[in-house]
Amino acid sequence: MGDPPMPNPFIGKVSPALGEADGADGIDFSLECPLPSSRHDRITLGHGGGGRLMHSLIDRVFKKAFNDPALAAAHDGADLPSPPGRLAMTTDSYVVHPLFFPGSDIGAMAVNGTVNDLAMCGASPLYLTASFILEEGLEMATLEKVVASMAGAAAAAGIRVVTGDTKVVERGKGDGIFICTAGVGAIGHNLAINPASVKPGDAVLLSGDIGRHGMAVMAVRENLGFTSDLRSDCACLWPGVEALLKAGIQVHCLRDLTRGGLATSLVEISGTGKVRILVNESAIPVGEAVQGACEVLGLDPLYVANEGRFVAFVPASEAERALAALRSTVHCEGATRIGTVESGNGVVMKSTIGASRPLDMLSGEQLPRIC
Repeated sequence: MGDPPMPNPFIGKVSPALGEADGADGIDFSLECPLPSSRHDRITLGHGGGGRLMHSLIDRVFKKAFNDPALAAAHDGADLPSPPGRLAMTTDSYVVHPLFFPGSDIGAMAVNGTVNDLAMCGASPLYLTASFILEEGLEMATLEKVVASMAGAAAAAGIRVVTGDTKVVERGKGDGIFICTAGVGAIGHNLAINPASVKPGDAVLLSGDIGRHGMAVMAVRENLGFTSDLRSDCACLWPGVEALLKAGIQVHCLRDLTRGGLATSLVEISGTGKVRILVNESAIPVGEAVQGACEVLGLDPLYVANEGRFVAFVPASEAERALAALRSTVHCEGATRIGTVESGNGVVMKSTIGASRPLDMLSGEQLPRIC
């Protein structure tokens, strides 16, 4: 049988230096591996490790805030009913800095931005996925605030957050929070809403004043100290689009005016639709605060990003009805007609003094990381 195994002197002992000695051998006790605390004030690498900390984070923050049966199933994916007809799907990522800015934050923007992309397809919002890239050291209270804002925006938009993912990167390898989303919506009509449907004779409608989101982010990021009340226009645009569809408007194209602003969106649509777009500068609403901030910084509000504005291309004969429908909804009260579509190519703007100038895309971005 052999000799019995030698006892391990490191099991069941503690050095007299660590506790009150019980003779020369120290104190007998049973070693246990302590469980990590489930309550942390900051994100640690352990929160992305797949263990107890990660599951605690999911339960404490995400399941609690979004409170959806699909999430409660705790499965690798969501089993969801599909409505009849066509579906629209979109994906996006959000890396705005700072995380909170006047009028909104990265959480509400992630939801509204995804919902708005679905709305631009003429789709009512159904399902949303959300992936979070968290930086080690992020305050838990900040994460909870962002997720609560997302939950509020999702409830207001009528979209369900049904599945997601969480990853943690080392300190210095992120910027607090990055959010990646995907959205699914239902298309309940037979319209083909896209740039290829734009036709000569269409009216170009704008849902409201432009430039507030980009300038609000810029002002707080750079601590510019503008005395005016610059607030992001971040909002859900589905109510305005739904009003157009319910009014029976033959919508040809919709586009939300995010990165690159109004000018870039018009150039994109002109190129894809192979049409010429004429716009009147005097018809484009720009708030006094935005105009002043742009003048100070040497920026053009036509290229400043928005998170709650869109353009609609509709037959000219339906323009007034379309404007009435838009103005009856929240966030679109200032809708106006800004231009017309004709044969040709490119985008031309008639200035307030009667001169015309072409609009083109910028080579880069005026304001980096505004969404």
